[in-house]
Formats: sequence, C-alpha cells, structure tokens
Amino acid sequence: MTQQSAEPTTTAEDAGAGTRQPAGRSWLDRYFHITHRGSTVAREVRGGITTFMAMAYIILLNPVILSVPDVAGNRLDGNQLTTATVAAAAVTTIVMGFVGNVPLALAAGLSVSAVMAFQVAPEMTWGNAMAMCVIYGLVIILLVVTGLRELIMNAIPLALKHAITMGIGLFVCLIGLVQAGFVTSMPGEGGIAGAKPIQLGTSDMLTGWPVLCFSFTVLLIFLLQVRKVPGAILIGIVGGTVFAALVHQLAGLDQKAWGLNAPELTGGIVSTPDFGLFGSVSFDGIGSIGGITVGVIVFTLVLAGFFDAMGTIIGIGQQANLADRDGKMPGLNRALAVDGAGGAIGGFAGASGQTVFVESTAGVGDGARTGFASVVTGLAFTLCLFFTPLAQLIPTQVAAAALVVIGAMMLTNAKHIDWDDTATSIPVFLTTVLMPFTYSITAGIAAGVIAHVLIKTAQGRVREVGWLMWVLAAVFLAYFALHPIEGWLGVK
Repeated sequence: MTQQSAEPTTTAEDAGAGTRQPAGRSWLDRYFHITHRGSTVAREVRGGITTFMAMAYIILLNPVILSVPDVAGNRLDGNQLTTATVAAAAVTTIVMGFVGNVPLALAAGLSVSAVMAFQVAPEMTWGNAMAMCVIYGLVIILLVVTGLRELIMNAIPLALKHAITMGIGLFVCLIGLVQAGFVTSMPGEGGIAGAKPIQLGTSDMLTGWPVLCFSFTVLLIFLLQVRKVPGAILIGIVGGTVFAALVHQLAGLDQKAWGLNAPELTGGIVSTPDFGLFGSVSFDGIGSIGGITVGVIVFTLVLAGFFDAMGTIIGIGQQANLADRDGKMPGLNRALAVDGAGGAIGGFAGASGQTVFVESTAGVGDGARTGFASVVTGLAFTLCLFFTPLAQLIPTQVAAAALVVIGAMMLTNAKHIDWDDTATSIPVFLTTVLMPFTYSITAGIAAGVIAHVLIKTAQGRVREVGWLMWVLAAVFLAYFALHPIEGWLGVK
C-alpha cells in the first residue's frame, strides 16, 4: 500500500485559507474535499452504507450486554437501550463526519460496554455507571486539548503503526469468523491439557445454513474484487442478505438459527424510539464508593476507549491513505476530540461510551475517504430510530463476511516491515498476533510498545527511545499488572 503524504486538512484548501476553488465543484465537494482526496460522492455514499451494514449488529448487541442488573438489582429498559444505542451512534458519527472529516463511524464500544456491565455496574447504580462514562470521556477530551493524545499517537514508531494495522486486520477477521460461526470456542476444553481453545465450526465441521450464507458472501466479495467491480463489499453484503433470505424461507429456519439477526421481518417496519434513558446520569453517591475504586474504574475505561480507538484510527488512516510517509495524520486532533466526546455523549445518552468502530474499515475498503461517508453512516443510524426492523434484516453472518475481506486487505501492510531486523520484527510480531489472540487491540499495542523499549535498551540504543515511549511502556506494564495492583490497593 502506498502511503500518501497529502492529508487535506493541512492544505490551504482544507484550512480555508482563501485559495481559489476550482469551478464546477459543489459545496459538498468543497466542504469534505471529496475530489481532493480522489473520491466521488457516489463512492462516499457507498462506503458510508457499507460501514453501517457492517456495524448494524451493535443495535441489538449493545442492549444485550448492558442488560445486566446494577448493584441495586435494577436493569435498564430494553427499548430505551436500543434507542440510546442508535441515537448516540448517529450523533457521534455525524459529528465525526462534519468536524473530523474522516471516514470513521462511532458507536457503543464493546470493550467499554463490557467494562460497564461486568466491572462498573456491580459496584454502583446504572446512573452512577453512566456518570463514570462521562468522566472518562472528559478525561480523554482533556488529553486531546493538551495535545498529549496526538503526541502519543505520533510517538509510536512507523513499524509499530503498520503492525497495528495488520493486527487489527487479523482481529477483525477473527471477529468475523466467530460471529459467523465459522470458528467457535470450546468452553472448558482449552488450557494446559493441550485441547484446542477454538475449532472449525462445531465439532470441527461446518454446520448450519447461516455458515453457508457467510461462506457464500465471502466468496462473492472476493470474486467481485478480483473482477475489480466497484462497490464489491456493499454488493456482496446485499447479495448475501438476499441469498440468506431465500435460504431462510426455503429451509424453514427459525430466528434462533441466526443468532441476533434473521433475514425476515417479524412485525412492522416502523419502530417508535423511547428516549427515557437520556440524561439519566447521576453523580450522587459516587464519593461513597471510594476514591481508589473510582480511580481504577476510570483508568480502565480510559485504557479501553483510548488505545482501542487509537489503534483503529491509525489502522484506518493508513488503509484510507490519510497518513503521511511517517504514519502521521495531520489534522488528527479534531477526530480525536470527537472520539473523546463520544465517551461523554454515550454516557449522557445511556448507551455507554461511543468510540471509533473497527468496522469503519469496511467502508474504507469500499472507497470511503472523507467525512461525508460518516455523515451517510450517521444518517442511516438516524433512520434506524424509526425503522430498526429493516436494519435487523442483515444477518450477522453476512455482515461478518465484510470483516474477513477487510482483514485480508489490511494485512498487505506486511510488505512495509523489515523482517530481517529483529529489533523491528519482534515488536511487530507481538503487536500483530496478540490483538486477535487476546481479543484486545490495547493488549497488542501494549506488548509491542514494551517490547520496542526493552529491545532498544538491550541493544544500547536507549537514545532512540523517546521519553513518551518510556511513559507508555510504564502505563502498559501497569495495565498488564492491574489485577495484582488492585489487590495491593485493596480494591474488590
């Protein structure tokens, strides 16, 4: 992949510095710099729709994750959770499009929602938990305003940035394979006994019509790409959904066979949004929880939101050729500010923190290069406030096919790595493989940063390690040692 150095946010055109605009360009083109980035309105629309279709599963999944009781035994209302999830995603993604002007979509981060459900809610009420989300969002905004977040992203060596892109590629590929049921876990059979922790399908064989639909969609997209058909991913998802609907009817499948989404309408196409969770943030009683406990929770949320989003932005920025030859993205702070604000917006909406979604790679793979694609994605979420059943027509297995295809595309960054230089290849290897193997972008970045610092030190090349990389290494060591640190501090 050729890295381009002209990210439009640094040009006079993007800065609005009074340069003369070429005749015949629409205001839309001028505002989002569509032509300047080598794209078209049609391509941006296609990319935005593709991204939405790849991440529509969050509409159903996030309410499921947040359905657990809080410390008082109270549960959030399901309809209100759905509305909050959709509305928060719509608002933050549209803002990212207009302010950040990058093809990045946001929604409730699964890592953040998981921390909220299984670590935060057992300690406090849901109102307090959403307040924690607001706090973590404000902390990230503070890091952006001070310039520290951009400094951290720019301090990471170029080879590690390529590794982050590759690791995310493997990560999203594994997510797709698991969501499709092509790969499944073997609960209770892994570990030191030598049994496999994962397997092909169920019992080492592919079973069920949904897996066939996934396989059909993957092959269809690959074949369209080989034939260089524009919009291959979007066409593949639509074709896969139609194929899944036919299979669903002809094979007489039920809803359970598909998991979250079945390719059929179970009722009307119109839904009524319920905004009951909006503003249900409570700071009362947080002080009684304990300063150390609150500090650990905020630290965990910041790590979950900060570095997952950082890795995703780096990976997608390179995939979309928005980074320069050093892997830096000029004008990055606006996108980082929106991502940080997503934590606070998600908490206020009652949907948990919003963060950049790795599924944005699907839209980038289909040609998206500007924030207009994000606006299209956000508008699609807005429509879902009233037409949620239509979004549920896309089976998870079909949407998962796009992630596998994108994983293959992102692995092309391997050609930029000097594999003969062990000081480079070892951190790159750890970063790349630990993202899918630990199911965590943060863990991969952490391992790569620590390995980079230690190897440079062992080689006597300490001066090549910037001070910020030392700080990051210390933070990541604390991240890996968080459990014993919590025990030492007396946190339950």
